[in-house]
Amino acid sequence: MTRHPIDNHHNPRPTPQSPPCLTCRILLLLDLQVCMLSSPTKGGVPSSETVYRNIEHILDRARSAKQPPRIIHIRNSGEPGDPDTPNSPGWQLVFPPLEHEFVIDKLKNNAFAGTKLTELIPRDAELIVVGMQSDYCVRATCSAALARGNTVILIKEAHATYDRIEVWNGGMVTIAREVESEIEAELEEAGVNLLCMSDVPHLFSDR
Repeated sequence: MTRHPIDNHHNPRPTPQSPPCLTCRILLLLDLQVCMLSSPTKGGVPSSETVYRNIEHILDRARSAKQPPRIIHIRNSGEPGDPDTPNSPGWQLVFPPLEHEFVIDKLKNNAFAGTKLTELIPRDAELIVVGMQSDYCVRATCSAALARGNTVILIKEAHATYDRIEVWNGGMVTIAREVESEIEAELEEAGVNLLCMSDVPHLFSDR
C-alpha cells in the first residue's frame, strides 16, 4: 500500500484560526505517522493495513459530515535515532491535514502534556479518538481527557500497537490484538465509550 505523507516542516502553513465548535465534537488523530502505519515488514504495527483503511474511512466520513467535527492531527516527536525523529521519513503524517485542520506536535504519551491541545478541546466536547499506540498514547490521552471531563469515544479496529514482550515473564510475547483488547477493557472500565466500525456511518450525525 502506498502511503502519502505530508512534510509540515518543509512546507509550513499558517496556523488555522479555531472555528466555532458548533457540534462540540472533536476527531483526534493520534500519531498517524509513516513509521507505525508502514507495512509490518518495514516496522509498522501488525494491523497497519486494516487500521489504515479504517481510519481513512473515519476521516472521510468526518470531513464530509454536514457539521464536520474539529479535526486535530497529533504528531509524536521522538528522540534522535527513533523511527519518529523529527523531519525523518517515519515522522511524517500519513493523512495530509486540510487547511483548516490542526497539527499538534508532542513529546509525551499524553497529547495534552506540554501542548496547546487544551485550547482546542473544550472540556464539554465529545472526543473521538483513533490512532497509535493503544498502550501508550491512546491510553494516556484518553485517560487525560476523561480527567478533564470530556466524553471520550474510542473506535475499535481504529487504534493499534505492537506485540508486547513480557520481560518479567520469561520473554513471552503477547500479540498486539490481545494488547489492544486489554486497553479497550481498561479504558471502558474507566469511562471511555467503545464503538465499532459499523457505528461510523452515524458517528458524525446528530445522535
